[in-house]
Amino acid sequence: MNKLITKEGEFRSGFIAIVGRPNVGKSTLLNHLVGQKVSITSRKAQTTRHRIIGIVTEEQTQFVFVDTPGFQTKHLNTLNRGMNRVVTSSLREVNVVLFVIEAHHFDERDTEVMNLLPKHLPVLLVINKVDNLSDKATLLPFIQEMSHKRDFAAIVAVSAKQNLQLDTLLNAIRPYMPEGERIYPEDEVTDRNERFLAAELVREKVFRFTGDELPYSVSVIIEQFKMDGTMRRIHAAILVDKEAHKAMLIGKSGEKLKEIATQARLDMEKLFDGKVYLEVWVKVRSGWADNAQTLKSLGY
Repeated sequence: MNKLITKEGEFRSGFIAIVGRPNVGKSTLLNHLVGQKVSITSRKAQTTRHRIIGIVTEEQTQFVFVDTPGFQTKHLNTLNRGMNRVVTSSLREVNVVLFVIEAHHFDERDTEVMNLLPKHLPVLLVINKVDNLSDKATLLPFIQEMSHKRDFAAIVAVSAKQNLQLDTLLNAIRPYMPEGERIYPEDEVTDRNERFLAAELVREKVFRFTGDELPYSVSVIIEQFKMDGTMRRIHAAILVDKEAHKAMLIGKSGEKLKEIATQARLDMEKLFDGKVYLEVWVKVRSGWADNAQTLKSLGY
């Protein structure tokens, strides 16, 4: 385990990977640590597909969090294999790892992710979703059980959704941050540009408003993004595999697509702090999730 840094008065900055199996709340944790949405969320597994950076800058510490896709052990198409590479490569570039699990849930999928974690880095176990526990007294035995799985640098139980114990988590990470200057400007909260964030917000609404009806293989391309005075004019295309999926997205009389576009626009206006004109289309591009050239054009 790395030696704790305990010098007073120095500035510290470093990278922290957030890893775990799908649907443990990694993106929700990142968003609540940063204080605004920089990574999309939904109940669908593997919502996060890219390496997303969220930045928290305090008076003497800058935490650069790296949200990674949930490590996929099944359905290894070209897209999922690429996302698994994002996870493993991110682990080579950080100072600290947050290994996120759900309270009272630890199975072979979590074990597989845990076995990927580097031995030379401090790993903090983050037990998320403690607000879902009906009996909080059962948490301590679970923490004790987990402490035998690995020599964790710390174990912190949180509720990302309810902002519970997030300050405690930052305090647990801080000693492992190396001494150094700010990596990013003080007022930045992510390294991703507005074009990328706009595409992600549309994709989030697709997942949210289609539930389990629509398969996972949906992506979004921003075909136009330009400033018109203070207004952002954005044209987005949603890619699906089949005509039937296109019909699901459009909905009766176009109502579902309109709802997706409206809610995405409202989120963009909040995130970008300005007016947005958004147009959204649905396009059929069969087999895109297994097409390396298409994936490259989408930034995967």
